[in-house]
This record gives sequence, C-alpha cells and structure tokens, in this order.
Amino acid sequence: MSPQQSPVIWQIKHHSELSVADVYAALKLRSAVFVVEQNCIYTDIDGLDMLGDTVHLLAWQGDTLVAYLRMLDPVHNDANVVIGRVVTDPSARGTGLGHTMLAKALDACAKRWPEVPVYLSAQAHLQGYYGRYGFVPCSEIYLEDGIEHIGMRRLISS
Repeated sequence: MSPQQSPVIWQIKHHSELSVADVYAALKLRSAVFVVEQNCIYTDIDGLDMLGDTVHLLAWQGDTLVAYLRMLDPVHNDANVVIGRVVTDPSARGTGLGHTMLAKALDACAKRWPEVPVYLSAQAHLQGYYGRYGFVPCSEIYLEDGIEHIGMRRLISS
C-alpha cells in the first residue's frame, strides 16, 4: 500500500443493515464492471439482494467501494449458499484483493451457514482461480449474458 492509499476496510452486512450509500455504491460498481466494462446488458437488480438471510461483503478504501460480493441465503437456493456478483474495481485489480475477498466470504459462509455447500457461477476462464479454494465444476460450460460460465461447488470440508 502506498502512503496515499488508505487501508481496505471490510464489512459483512445482512441486507437489512445496508445503508442507502452501501446499496448505491454496490450497484454503481456492479454496473460499471458488469454492464459497461463487460458489455453485458442484463437485469442486475434481480430481487435477490434483499431476500431472506442474504449478506453482502463490501471492501472500502476511503469512500470508494473497491470490491464486493453477495452471499445468498441457502434456504432460497437448493440448500447451497450462492456467492455471486463478485466484482473488483479496476483500480484494485492485481493487488490480491480478490483472494482476500474470497477467503473472507468463505469464512463468513462457514460461520453463518456451517455444513452448507457453497455454489457459484464462475466465468469459465476462472475455473483454476476458484479451484484453489476447493471449488469443483458441477455443470457443463454455458453462456450467461454472452460470457462462458460454469457452475462450481465447494463441498463441506471436514
């Protein structure tokens, strides 16, 4: 971290704890990366952000949200925690922030939903990345919003 950069502050919040500023920052980052950068026109606001026991992981550097993901309630997802909307601001890529975020998310899942498998829909080229964290493919490659994806699941570790 250079002297000008402030430290990254991590927050895990149940959807009922999100402020208007949190929601705005998350939607802004998700839109900037998924819709604009990746050129995917899709309905980001899907009704799942505020459903059940869903929680959000936010990484702030100063007033800027630099990384984000959501963990969907397994009660609404075939008894799997579903990690999604995994996004890192372009300015923070290559810093290891994504690895820290995934480790924090998996720790949060284990604490909040012990003994529950974790599922994610990964961009196909990231299979190796998620494989380092124990995720294994559980589907064929499929197109989602014009990008190849694959279903991956991390089973309960003993």
